[in-house]
Amino acid sequence: MEKIKYLFKRILKLDYSNMIKIAKAVSKKTNKNLLFILFDMTKCGLKYQAGYYDYQEFEFYNLNKEQRETYLTRGKNNVFVKYYNNPSYNHIFLNKNEFNEKFKKYLNREYIILNGNNKDEFNKFLKGKKVIFCKPTSGTHGDSMEKIVISEFKGDLYDYLYNKNLILVEEVVIQCEEMNKLYPYAINTVRIITVHKYDGEVLVVAAYQRIGNHGYIVDNYNGGGMVVPINEKTGIIEYPAVDKRKQIYYKHPMTDTPIVGFKVPKFSSAVNLAKKAAKVIDEIRYVGWDIAITDKGPVIIEGNEYPGHDIYQLPVHRTNNIGVLPKFEESLGKIESLKR
Repeated sequence: MEKIKYLFKRILKLDYSNMIKIAKAVSKKTNKNLLFILFDMTKCGLKYQAGYYDYQEFEFYNLNKEQRETYLTRGKNNVFVKYYNNPSYNHIFLNKNEFNEKFKKYLNREYIILNGNNKDEFNKFLKGKKVIFCKPTSGTHGDSMEKIVISEFKGDLYDYLYNKNLILVEEVVIQCEEMNKLYPYAINTVRIITVHKYDGEVLVVAAYQRIGNHGYIVDNYNGGGMVVPINEKTGIIEYPAVDKRKQIYYKHPMTDTPIVGFKVPKFSSAVNLAKKAAKVIDEIRYVGWDIAITDKGPVIIEGNEYPGHDIYQLPVHRTNNIGVLPKFEESLGKIESLKR
């Protein structure tokens, strides 16, 4: 019944023009008939709860039935989210101000929230700081964030930030030298996905390194960055990174730092930090944590109450075209049993 409800909602909200656009791109790439691709997309949506982005991103057109069944599609990821996360508490993660207040002990950085009446407090906050990082109350992919060099700004900085809704102002996190060598213009965060089981145990489902590129100040895969899995036992990267354009990187194009073989510094400490944070809110138990590595240790940048599923099973990182669903089900539970 849950599957039928999900599919019905997706059908109503489906952007058919975009679906056809993606189908045409796949048809051109594979030299397969457009109608066949559209039919196959629809079949995958019905059978595997895979959206057309899943179909394209995971290259379902190259997979057989058994391989397709191993993929954590959008619909299947929704099952995990619904089972472990109470949407009434999503606001704590969606609102960056609330998040910072709730997870203050794990941030290890100063911040201030502008309220329209605390300019004096803001000016005190700025003393001794050369650069600040400014965020809106909500948003994804690094949208609208600004990194400001205070000495270079002309005008009333408080009014500028408040009027642009950049009301969460933080001191800049200084990542460790190893991460700087990888890419210095953004904080290259480690994404750690945890599940806080109802029996109290916290498990790490997966870990990935996100890496900035092109001079951008964000490392997000959907914002110009690249991503690569981390071996959860050793903290070592064993695959090349990949970006949204499907460009593959064995070393960083701007720094020449090798990506394959890169050992994530303080990785075990980052894992322990994620496990501690996972226990803070009992109502949100399936979270993707973005963690920065500093000389003083790992610090939490943000948490995602709706952990994505796309970056965890990209073609360049999979073995024998097998997705991550079997691995995720070992920790989170079987999809079918969670639907009951």
